Amino acid sequence: MNLLDLLIAPAHAQAAPAAAQGGLFGGGLGGLILPLVLIAVMYFLIFRPQAKRAKEHRGMLEKLSKGDEVLTNGGIAGTVTDIGENFITVEIADNVRIRVQKGAIANVLPKGTLKSA
Repeated sequence: MNLLDLLIAPAHAQAAPAAAQGGLFGGGLGGLILPLVLIAVMYFLIFRPQAKRAKEHRGMLEKLSKGDEVLTNGGIAGTVTDIGENFITVEIADNVRIRVQKGAIANVLPKGTLKSA
């Protein structure tokens, strides 16, 4: 016996509890339920809406024609004067034209929007 044993009680190991069997998350395939549910939630909240927006944007760019009034991602508004395969020429003022990438077109504005501004 040690003098320290009088001040501090010695610690003894206890037997490990028995492992739980079965249950929802217990073992087997039950442990895969939570990750599968999280993947499904991420798909419906993140990936699906983003893919839908990208599809709508591609459709908008395909329908673009000369004379459409557009707004770029940079906030520049103008009228489409020429459409190439990758670039679009936009007239932002009288005889002032700029070339932007097709993907930079954010919105197609209703006709007459720029004249009323």
